[in-house]
Amino acid sequence: MKRKVIATALAGLLALSACSSSGGKKADDQATKALGGGGPRIKIAMVTHSAPGDAFWDIVQKGAKSASAKDNVQFLYAADPDGGKQAQLVQTYIDQHVDGIIVTLAKPDALKDVVAKAVAAKIPVVTINSGAEDSAKFGAIAHFGQDESIAGQAAGEQLNKAGVKKAVCLIHEQGNVGLEARCAGAKKTFSGDLQNLFVQGANMPQVKSAVTAKLQADKGIDGILALNAQVALTASDAAKDAGSKAKVATFDMNKDLVTAIKDGRIQFAVDQQPYLQGYEAVDELWLYKNNGDVIGGGQPVLTGPAIVDKSNADTVAPYADRGTR
Repeated sequence: MKRKVIATALAGLLALSACSSSGGKKADDQATKALGGGGPRIKIAMVTHSAPGDAFWDIVQKGAKSASAKDNVQFLYAADPDGGKQAQLVQTYIDQHVDGIIVTLAKPDALKDVVAKAVAAKIPVVTINSGAEDSAKFGAIAHFGQDESIAGQAAGEQLNKAGVKKAVCLIHEQGNVGLEARCAGAKKTFSGDLQNLFVQGANMPQVKSAVTAKLQADKGIDGILALNAQVALTASDAAKDAGSKAKVATFDMNKDLVTAIKDGRIQFAVDQQPYLQGYEAVDELWLYKNNGDVIGGGQPVLTGPAIVDKSNADTVAPYADRGTR
């Protein structure tokens, strides 16, 4: 009788355990299915201040498209370097009732009102690349990018290590607060003399002409800090034409830029990992829509700065070759 009671009790415990296990697995499966790639397709739009043909923004888009494919997202993209036109593009996506908007705040005053309209329409907004200081104030749930002032300070320190004494910082888009912050940050840590020089980033012949003229007019300039990979490569050609031995460094990268670092034409690059900015922005909006998650808890999530020079260019080169760094 005693053995029979024990056996009966044990069978009941096993049945209860099996029931609990089955129920737990079912709940887990339901949660996984709700968050899986097979869930409802959502539409996410990205609007940036990019000029046509900018390789940096191609990398951002690659990251966003990769995350979109994983998350079952329809990804839309538009860009205009003019702040007012950029705001109009954001308004277009608001009118289309997209599920989320990713936007850059290079010219925050031009975007403030339209971001507020998106928030009022209950469309979650994520900012990338520029505008970390205004992101949360404007109502965005997250920001992905580097702190431009800190990145500039890192560049200034690298110029010191390179032995540069007098340099120019090439701002290729007037009114872009992020670019201005980079030069200002570099001035804080650079022990020499650093002057700003405005060039037309959308016109490489003009960039080359302006830099050549500056180097010919001031033979004391021994360093050039560009804020864009293509501008840096053009500045290197300008230095050669001017007969200058000025050392060229830059922010941001592409395949040709990494090769130039390996060859010694470019001293270093400050990498903010644009692929990561696009990828994480899409992922954040998907997570927010499906699970209420906010990466970084509302604080800016830093994707840089990382210094790429001859010591680590070989490591980065394969990723640059495939267009993701």
